[in-house]
Order: sequence, then structure tokens, then C-alpha cells
Amino acid sequence: MKKLDPQPPAGSAIWEGHDPGDGAVYKRACVFDAATSPVTAGVPLPGQTFWSATPPAATGPDPAQLAQQAVDKMLLKGPDIVTPDAAGRWTVGVPVWMHAGKSPATYGPTSASASAGAVTVTATARVSSIRWQMGDGSTVTCAGAGTPYRKAYGKRTSPDCGHTYAQTSVSEPGKKYTVTATATWAVEWNGGGQSGELTEIRESQVEVSVGELQALG
Repeated sequence: MKKLDPQPPAGSAIWEGHDPGDGAVYKRACVFDAATSPVTAGVPLPGQTFWSATPPAATGPDPAQLAQQAVDKMLLKGPDIVTPDAAGRWTVGVPVWMHAGKSPATYGPTSASASAGAVTVTATARVSSIRWQMGDGSTVTCAGAGTPYRKAYGKRTSPDCGHTYAQTSVSEPGKKYTVTATATWAVEWNGGGQSGELTEIRESQVEVSVGELQALG
């Protein structure tokens, strides 16, 4: 915002009924934002004039808003569910090792920046936990992506992210459990003389069939 120089003549409608010397007339100038209009970023918008009794406080881009714009650029996704997978064979009483793949978009870390005027904010996002809803009413929250299963582990339970089904999925729609993995993304940002934290939530789903072993005798 800038005081008009010279000021409008007496009687101008811009004075909004006030006389010259009673406050002043200012002009507010803005530019297109890079996040919402990348083609015209930095192009001035038509200015707005207004009367004010006192000089208006200087304003600038809000770093917190720029942080959210940076997060939006990351295109964060839900967990990349490796196990349990839809093609696997899952059995009542046999431990399931939940495991999510790690990539910048599905687990992090990933970073992006957003700018407005002379202010640039950089944000970095990482998954802090994954909450697994197993479809049978059970919920398991894991601090990490889980440990990949190997045949050598046999029927051991996962050391950090596992579940054991007690019932088959035969009575479920499609005879399958819907497993929902919800990632909590912790975002740290700084810029414009400020810093802060944001939380983003993303989820993924997979349908799995759980059966049981039949004993013959």
C-alpha cells in the first residue's frame, strides 16, 4: 500500500466525502500468486484506491499460507501398501506383517517451496505414523513403515507392525476385508522470519481375503 502522490483534487469521489488534509488516499497494489496462477505470476493486478484517516499498517505475504501452498505442491499420497496385498493368501491365526513402501510422495521426506514477493517458505514433510484399520474391527498404529516379511521368519509376529486375524472374511461384502492405511504427515516449514508445523492426512485401501486352514482326520 502506498500513499498517492499527488493526492486527488478536492471534491474527487476518491476522498469518500472527506476533505484534503483529513487523512489521505492510498493505493493497494497486488500481484498474481505463483501457486494459483503460475502463468501470470508476478503480474500486477489493477490497483485499488481507498481513503484512510491514518497510514495503514504495512502488510506482506503470510508465511503460514505460503507453507500450505508448498505442501500442496508436494502432492502427498496415502501409504503405498505392500502387504497385505490383494493377491496374497491370508489365513486365520497366521500373523500378517503390515508393510508400506517408501517413496518421497508416499512416505517422505519430500520438500517444496512457495514464494510471494520477496518471501520464500520451504516445507519438508515426513510420515510420522501409519494407522491400519484391518477391516475386522481391529486398529493398529505403527510408528514406521513396518518390516518386510521373509519366508525365513516363519510364523513369527512382526516386530513393529503386525496383526493376526481371528475370523475369516467370508461374511464380509465380496468375502473380503477392506484394509485402510492412514498416514499422518508431519510437515515442518520455515521462511519469512517464521517457522511452524502442519499435519496432513492421507489414506489408501486394499481388499484382502482371509480364509482358514481345514484339518483332515
